[in-house]
Amino acid sequence: MRATTESLEDSKVRLSVEVDESEVDRALDQTVRKMAREARVPGFRPGKVPRRVLEARMGGSLALRGEALREALPDFYAQAVTDTQLDAIAPPEIDITGGQESGPVSFDAVVQVRPTVHIPGYAGLRAVLPGLTVTDEEITAQIDRLRENDGELLVVERPAADKDNATINIHAKNRAGAEVMGADDYLYEVGSGRVVPELDESLRGAKAGDILDFSATVPGADSVSFRVLVKEVKEKRLPELTDGWVSDNSEFQTVADLEADIRQRMARVKVVQAQFALRERGITELVDLVGDEVVPQVLIDEELRQRLHDLGHRLDEQKISFEQFLSATGRNGDELLAELRLDALRAVKADLALRALADAEGIDVTDEELETGLQAMAGRLGVDPKVLRTQVDRSGRTGAVRSEQRKAKALDWLLDNIELVDEAGNPISRDDLRVDQGERDQGGEREDTVEAEETVVAATADEADG
Repeated sequence: MRATTESLEDSKVRLSVEVDESEVDRALDQTVRKMAREARVPGFRPGKVPRRVLEARMGGSLALRGEALREALPDFYAQAVTDTQLDAIAPPEIDITGGQESGPVSFDAVVQVRPTVHIPGYAGLRAVLPGLTVTDEEITAQIDRLRENDGELLVVERPAADKDNATINIHAKNRAGAEVMGADDYLYEVGSGRVVPELDESLRGAKAGDILDFSATVPGADSVSFRVLVKEVKEKRLPELTDGWVSDNSEFQTVADLEADIRQRMARVKVVQAQFALRERGITELVDLVGDEVVPQVLIDEELRQRLHDLGHRLDEQKISFEQFLSATGRNGDELLAELRLDALRAVKADLALRALADAEGIDVTDEELETGLQAMAGRLGVDPKVLRTQVDRSGRTGAVRSEQRKAKALDWLLDNIELVDEAGNPISRDDLRVDQGERDQGGEREDTVEAEETVVAATADEADG
């Protein structure tokens, strides 16, 4: 079999294939044997129906040949795609151009392939990361949260403000006059937003003895009328920050020791946050170089289908219906679909951009790297590495796995070369991000790509089981 390719418009390729007569004859023989096994002809046992009888039942030898070609063309096409290393992303349009009656067979297949996109300026990308410096204000705020555990509520005569606690009687009635909410001596933190926003707005500036009337919308009801009696306003007084308080309420002996520990912990948190932000923002910067117009709709639709399938699978595991999920998230079906479609578009653009980056930087995957990756996946999936490799090779998915590993290396290149700055535009050293490097390696830097690799392998296993 010989195959040649010709590039067409809109990321399409014409694949011209010539199949030797001997290959066509083998396909014809296989079709005859299959039909002989399946045919039920009086006077003949299954599998023993002569070829001439099958030809007569189908309308002649040409009809039998046509059936053989129909059965064999998908395999011929798949082999031609493999031989020419086409990255087909949609079903082909096949036209037999010769050999329908006898001899060698030729056909053309027009197929859409994954486009090669351009990522101009990728070498000068910049990722803005959250700053790594721990400020005194952040440490003070953290200590204040600890002090609040020992805070004391004291009655004050001034108007209420955010963070104050007000003792209130609160009652709400619907338009029919029926009470839908009511509580007396309810201690409420002003500004917490635990009831309705209008309650906080009314309480700000209120004093003991004030009666507040307002309307608001509550879940499960139309607009309701609220009446609130402010009985007391209390201010939370925090204990004095002393070495004694620190010693009594923590594992440390002094304020300085506590502050030093908080600074160290917050610094580690900021590094981890920056590590995750680097991956997310690095990919975002790369994705922004790819225009929406170059992304084939078929890839978006396939990614969207997979995301909907994954969502349905997760909901089934949690025994949650789709309607319950929509209700819990406050969205309707159209809104969710639009959100998932945007996510799908971004994922496809990231895939195309990483492939383009790998091409631009000459990034490839060696046979040793492929083998190491497959062994690691076999360990995660709990299967024998040799069995996995055999299944991947036989299904023709070795190239897909190699491609996912190649994208992972492209992502590593991006994260190692993109310029890093904080929100103020100050440079960030990669040395500062290498603290807790183990957490970074385990934290998902290649999580999406590993998941994609294992999706390819899982599909391979499903085909093998089938």
